[in-house]
Amino acid sequence: MSESFRVGYTHDFLTADGSIGWGDIGMAKYEGIPDLEVDFMPDHPMVLPAEFAQGYDALGVLAPKITAELLDNSPRLVLVARFGVGYDSVDIEAATRNGIAVSITPSGVRRAIASTALTMLLGAAHRIVEKDRITRTGAWGTKLDYMGFQVTGRTLGVIGLGNIGRDFLNLISPFEMNVLAYDPYITAEQAAAAGARKVELDELLAESDYVVILCNLTPETFHLMNAERFAQMKPTAILVNIARGPIVDETALYEALSTGRIRYAATDVFETEPPDPENPLFSLGNIIVAPHALGWTEESAMGIGTSVIDSVLAVREGRAPVTLANPDVVDSPIFQKKLADLKARFGSGVRGPEA
Repeated sequence: MSESFRVGYTHDFLTADGSIGWGDIGMAKYEGIPDLEVDFMPDHPMVLPAEFAQGYDALGVLAPKITAELLDNSPRLVLVARFGVGYDSVDIEAATRNGIAVSITPSGVRRAIASTALTMLLGAAHRIVEKDRITRTGAWGTKLDYMGFQVTGRTLGVIGLGNIGRDFLNLISPFEMNVLAYDPYITAEQAAAAGARKVELDELLAESDYVVILCNLTPETFHLMNAERFAQMKPTAILVNIARGPIVDETALYEALSTGRIRYAATDVFETEPPDPENPLFSLGNIIVAPHALGWTEESAMGIGTSVIDSVLAVREGRAPVTLANPDVVDSPIFQKKLADLKARFGSGVRGPEA
């Protein structure tokens, strides 16, 4: 009998008692599949050491970084399956060079992250955190000092109009906002079909009352929102970031908020995670903060988890996953050789339920 197909999940899925902190991530979908082993790694640092990947065909990865050192020294590995749509924690070039697919889970996170963007925008507009605070502290009589901000009819600027961005526009459509979109990778026609007008970033920042960041973190978007960009915004503008922390220069954001350069902000992400408890942003009253977890719901856990399993089962059967972050890997002779070997070993095996 050939060796089993082995899948290793990073340790940060587990709570202190060894249960899966995300709840149900669809692990039952693995049941009944022959010659398949799935386990969780022992505790490890946030940069996954190369030795932890040895002996695995596929990795299910939550937060740890996957470096070139690991990828260059894992000849058996064929898949790194990321929980979520961000893949800045994985060295994509090294993965492709070594014939290793990197999959993401856009369908699993789309609605959860779109609703997170809506939650943050409305939370800021209604100043919900401040009103919670004055209620808890008995300052009920100061509530007139915390009037909210209008949403209906205002201008919304969306940076990044992919699947999540389009779903977000569907959710916010009843507010009848004037929507602008900045995304170099879509056409004006595609933006219009989503209900937005495609513009350059300068115009979006100058005209928008609300700016929502929904793009990926890439070398081009690192510190996209810096002091120069904040200076282009309306002093009444509100910034929402639920994408990746390093897209925003936090020092510049602090200056913009503390000096009144912009009115308000809401962020679920930080440049360094977890952030320092002394982060200057935490001293401000005009920002909502969250621990990169607002999109974590029972619905998203199941959607992301089953999407990861779909990618795992695809490579086990000798097929490329549908949701690749590095589509160039499909042309890699190394990757094709791995798929052919896996197909020969497992391609005619029994698939799990719902496969």
